[in-house]
Amino acid sequence: LPSTMSSPVTGDPVWPRVAKLFLLLLQLSTPQASPQSQRCPAACICTSDLMSCSRQMLQRVPQALPPTTTTLDLSHNALTQLHDRWLAALPHLEALHLSHNQIRDLSPRAFHNASFLRHLDMSSNHLHAVERHYFEALVSLEELLLYNNRITRVDENAFAKLSGLRKVYLSWNNLTTFPFHAVQGLGIYNLRTLDLSSNNLSSIPVEVLAVLPENIGNGLYLHNNPIRCSCPLYLMLQRWNQRGFSSVKDFSEEHTCKVSDNVPRSLIKFLKHSRMFENCSSSAEDVHLSHLEVVVGQPILLTCNTSLPHAATAYMWITPQHEPIRHPGNSNRSLEVYGNGSLRIAVAKPWLSGVYVGLAMNSPYNFSRMCEFNMTVLYPKAAGETFSTGLTTLLGCIVSLVLVIIYLYLTPCRCLGCCKKPAPLSPPQECSAQSSILSTTPPATDGPNRKASANKHVVFLEPIRETQNGKIRLALGEDFPDPKHPKVLQLKSDSESISSVFSDTPIVS
Repeated sequence: LPSTMSSPVTGDPVWPRVAKLFLLLLQLSTPQASPQSQRCPAACICTSDLMSCSRQMLQRVPQALPPTTTTLDLSHNALTQLHDRWLAALPHLEALHLSHNQIRDLSPRAFHNASFLRHLDMSSNHLHAVERHYFEALVSLEELLLYNNRITRVDENAFAKLSGLRKVYLSWNNLTTFPFHAVQGLGIYNLRTLDLSSNNLSSIPVEVLAVLPENIGNGLYLHNNPIRCSCPLYLMLQRWNQRGFSSVKDFSEEHTCKVSDNVPRSLIKFLKHSRMFENCSSSAEDVHLSHLEVVVGQPILLTCNTSLPHAATAYMWITPQHEPIRHPGNSNRSLEVYGNGSLRIAVAKPWLSGVYVGLAMNSPYNFSRMCEFNMTVLYPKAAGETFSTGLTTLLGCIVSLVLVIIYLYLTPCRCLGCCKKPAPLSPPQECSAQSSILSTTPPATDGPNRKASANKHVVFLEPIRETQNGKIRLALGEDFPDPKHPKVLQLKSDSESISSVFSDTPIVS
């Protein structure tokens, strides 16, 4: 624009205003940086679904969190606390790593808005306890790592709402007790690993642990604890070792027990050096496994001998499917628990085979083991049969042979009036039917090189279409044009006597 152009109103030059407008339009049309790159903190590394801020000496959580993050790594920092609802900006978060920080406790709503979190690692922090409100909002949690903290207490309801929890690691803490009775309601069919090794556990309720399902016993790690030595403890761990539980088999030399409370370092490796527990096998506290074989369809009654008062004792049975059965029984009453502690199985089925454990309960958390039955359900074939398979097969063959003989030799006649004794056959003559060449079908037409014999005549026998007393009619060749010929008459008389011998079909009365 010309520099002399001015506004008609103010008289000021117009081109500076046009230039400013042009620059403004240019800025609006220039692509701006994406929100994703703006929201990734400078000290972190962000990808499509991963955000890593490890080893950055962070004292607080970054405020800019990409919403597409599914894995967040804040390990090896200096975090001391987590504010409420700090994960609200991460709706898709599945794994959170907070290990090697300085977190002492958690606010009541620290993990709210994290309902999809499945893996939480808070190991190597400064936690002193596991309170009830710490993790109750993590309803999808499967793995919880809390090892190498300073935990001295675990609330009995700390994991009550975590039904999908599979692995809990609490080793290398300062636990002196643990609410083992809460494990029975803690996703009892999902829990696979409960690591309590390297703590200060002095006693454990053997009667509670002995009735836990095998999947929990296989993953219950109790080694490197100063547990007080006892025969029930030794027998339980020895039984787990014989069953091949990795929790005992892989750490057999690290299972220790404390002989005396007055001697602080009186720890022995009682699974490796078991001489002092040789008499435990004959202890009254040891429960022997009884083997029982039953037949399919029979009712079964399992009875434990106990001297406990029935009025103050409740009874419960654990089935091979790890299902607790209390009085009066299950929903369809196929299993019933009587007042004296007996278990009645209405009908024995093959899938009901396995080990049944009878328990006596004096309080909700005080179990005592009464008896064990290893029941095997067999089919009636195994109990005995009237006839063996080989004998039955032989009898079938004999009966079949007798029927074949009856069919061949005792076949009745077609009719009662035809069953007459045939006349004696006449001696063979020159052109008798016995000396002829018999066939059920006429021969093919003579070929051009075939010569007809003048002395031999061929006679064909075929059933007549008009049945006349069961006799047959002769089909004569061209050599017998006259039916009244003497030889023809002789052939007719002979054919009547042998009609029953050369018939093509069996005679039916």
